[in-house]
Amino acid sequence: MKDKNQRVKQILKSFSDLQKYFDLDKKKKLFLSLEAKTTDPDFWEDKEVATKLMQEFGDLKDQIEKFEKVKKAVQEMETAIELGMEEELFERIKEVEKMIKPLRLSAFFSGPYDGKDAIVSIHAGQGGTEAMDWVSMLYRMYLRYSERKGWNAENLHISEGEEAGIKSVTFKVSGPYAYGNLKGEAGTHRLVRQSPFNADKLRQTSFALVEVLPEFQEVDLPDINIKDEDCEWQFFRASGQGGQNVQKVSTAVRLKHKPTGITVTAQTERYQEQNRKYALSLLRAKLWLREQTRSKDTKQELKGEYKPASWGHQIRSYVLHPYKMVKDLRSEVETSDTESVLDGDLDIFIEGELSIS
Repeated sequence: MKDKNQRVKQILKSFSDLQKYFDLDKKKKLFLSLEAKTTDPDFWEDKEVATKLMQEFGDLKDQIEKFEKVKKAVQEMETAIELGMEEELFERIKEVEKMIKPLRLSAFFSGPYDGKDAIVSIHAGQGGTEAMDWVSMLYRMYLRYSERKGWNAENLHISEGEEAGIKSVTFKVSGPYAYGNLKGEAGTHRLVRQSPFNADKLRQTSFALVEVLPEFQEVDLPDINIKDEDCEWQFFRASGQGGQNVQKVSTAVRLKHKPTGITVTAQTERYQEQNRKYALSLLRAKLWLREQTRSKDTKQELKGEYKPASWGHQIRSYVLHPYKMVKDLRSEVETSDTESVLDGDLDIFIEGELSIS
């Protein structure tokens, strides 16, 4: 009986917190706004933009319906308590507990860009081959995490290491609330292990910087105007790992924004036009980040001052020797199951960061 009462108490507290974060009225207004856009006769003129809006519309509808189901189940649970219906109460408790956790997490995604796809970049720090191998490990970790979530990850640009590993890589992650989930991964990631690159297997510390940006469409940022005359384009032949599959035409693109000096590269597609679109999307995100960094009053979506990913902001430590431990330095979430984490099991860290945001 005591255990049951404790579970009921916890459910009511969780639902109360959920109501505060979820903001049902705000979500319903946004739902109606998106619904109105989908009925516009010109809605499907830009299929790419329309598809993303339809995805956002569907995700929002799903969230609202799930919230209404939880609300109904909580009311039925309270009715069962009042009427002393023990069997019914037990069923409602199990039902609500199962539904409330994923919805509670989605409620944290209240930022204006949380529902967007994410553009992730990983850069090697000092340490030569050791650091570049760490980048390749992190890259695999995020690809595996994306697979676990049922998301699609697409490589946009990769710079291979001379001997092993990756100097830097940029990839796009497409899926519901990809940016909302991954934005907390931005910062410096530290690895401590026995080096596999020397005979003495000395203990080595490596660093890699992770950057996470939302993918923007032109309509998302009307104040950021990328003028044709401000763009300097270069086209070159893309090649696969180790120089494999060299293309016969120059499909890869490098775009330099003259006013800011920002340069981006895209080489994932066989078609130059698609790589041009990816490059513009990358540039748009970089210009947005630049504006956020310049604005001292800009706040992070949910809490705290906005801090771009930089080498001064170490967020997580991965120790593989002399003991095994992955610890997040912000949420203090930790685990000794380093193998699972590096295989993409990041939920405890993602959830931990969302909970303190």
